[in-house]
Amino acid sequence: MIFVKNAELGKVKTRLASTLGDEMALKIYLSLLSHTRQIACEIKANRFLFYSDSINHEDDWKESDFQKHLQHNGHLGDRINAAFELAFQSNDKVIIIGSDCASLNAEIVEEAFMALNHSPFVIGPAMDGGYYLIGMNKFEPSIFKNIDWSTEQVLKQTIEAIKKLDKSCYLLPELSDIDYEEDWKEYGWEI
Repeated sequence: MIFVKNAELGKVKTRLASTLGDEMALKIYLSLLSHTRQIACEIKANRFLFYSDSINHEDDWKESDFQKHLQHNGHLGDRINAAFELAFQSNDKVIIIGSDCASLNAEIVEEAFMALNHSPFVIGPAMDGGYYLIGMNKFEPSIFKNIDWSTEQVLKQTIEAIKKLDKSCYLLPELSDIDYEEDWKEYGWEI
């Protein structure tokens, strides 16, 4: 599963836009979406794409490759929870990846799926205290409750929620999201 914001000028990557401007932030976001789409298409799995505002039937995400949906209303935890609930109706392992991690690759996503063969949860920690990937092999909505979303506490609180269930969690390599100009410069992609 992938969550995306509808790519509109002035509405995406606002922290990047604060130093690089709205047009460059949109270009970077579109580049990150392309990277994420390529990774997803390398994985043999049912693919779900969740839009923030409206489903775009004319974009680069082919409907033959992705089941397109709208994100549920509410805070991020509510939206992720609803997406997992939907995906678990037809799948026995479900993973969601972020769309702003330039160093994510198909091998890491494959490792996550493999980890779910022996661990109930898998998380890809982000350097900012969140995560770029989370997955589970059985739907467990409690791990999305009482989380301070969009803070450096997300990863820690999610792992604590998993421990309260007396379950294990496989941790993937820590990667960096692209949130600020410095993050983008670190990767040096050309647009």
